[in-house]
Amino acid sequence: MPASARGENLHMSRNKPDFPATSARTRDVPPLVVTADEALLAELLALAAAADVTPTIARDPLEALVTWSRAPVVLVGPDLADVLVAIAPEKRPRVHVVTIQRPPDDLFRTTLKLGAEQVVELPGSAGWLVELLADLTEHHAGRGRVIGVIGGSGGAGATTLACALGQWAAHSGPSVVIDCDPLGPGLDRMLGVERCDGFRWDALCQTTGRLSARALREALPRRGGVGVLSWYVDGRVQTLQAFAVREALSAARRGHHVVVVDLPRSPDPLIDEVAARCDELLVATSASVVGIAGAARMRARFADHAAPGVVLRGEAFSTSDVQRAVGLPVVAQMRNQRGLGEAVDLGFGPLRSTRGPLARAAARILGDPVAEGDAADLGVAG
Repeated sequence: MPASARGENLHMSRNKPDFPATSARTRDVPPLVVTADEALLAELLALAAAADVTPTIARDPLEALVTWSRAPVVLVGPDLADVLVAIAPEKRPRVHVVTIQRPPDDLFRTTLKLGAEQVVELPGSAGWLVELLADLTEHHAGRGRVIGVIGGSGGAGATTLACALGQWAAHSGPSVVIDCDPLGPGLDRMLGVERCDGFRWDALCQTTGRLSARALREALPRRGGVGVLSWYVDGRVQTLQAFAVREALSAARRGHHVVVVDLPRSPDPLIDEVAARCDELLVATSASVVGIAGAARMRARFADHAAPGVVLRGEAFSTSDVQRAVGLPVVAQMRNQRGLGEAVDLGFGPLRSTRGPLARAAARILGDPVAEGDAADLGVAG
């Protein structure tokens, strides 16, 4: 069959496909791979691992019928495509015929009969296929909550707040804090994992391709339930690579309950992009004239963000005054925490215990219950 007659629905797409949110019916069902070709299967399993999914494998067409209608995606090898056509499974969307060899014309005819969307050639479309599989977790209702933290002014405590949020969130599930400020104090030092082995940005910025959520989670230095993505210190000027930041943030969201991103104050298009990808953006500032003025400038910088808010350290101004001056809601206000420097120096991180102003602020931001007396003492906005 000439290429022009193969039909526009059968071309090998290299763009990311539209993929609707996974329904409740298919949410916990893995993708289905139908092939007895071991070479093709090895390729597909490697791509599935990169996407952090484990497919169901059917080496016999009758096995495939068990989950055919419920699998979110079905990948069919050419070796079993004709047999599947013969047993006539019900027509369904998101079926793809995958080949590691140049497809003959009759494979396109078989694809039409099967009701599949297209023929996908490997390795040329490997990236496209990894994205398709990764979308199964990206659209999962349980994907992580991403919170960006940025200082309204110097010394506002944004890094401390980011670490505290990560530590508190770890009580409910795996969390990670991501350091996007190469000139900052270093989140690994703040959390006492600077001597732990694991991935840093230095290595991550040298990698290419899709990043598995599981691989990132297991590779990062971790204490308890908190993972840390930060920098080595070797005297070099460090910079972020856009592709690495996007992959790390996507993998972190898929593999963690809460993702906290520590953002630098310096203007940078990449940092603005990362902030836009956050579900919430917190401007940490001190209760001073300088701090509130800085928070107001940050509000102007991120005026289009969907969910910005202020975290106020100090009690010189009321939350209502700050909200009027900055034009953003104050989501938490707290006093300075005693012994903070000592806790960090000892490697405990800013939350040495689950009590204190910082712990109560973190709990309030994350929507966790706090004792009635604690909430009153915290002085948070209602």
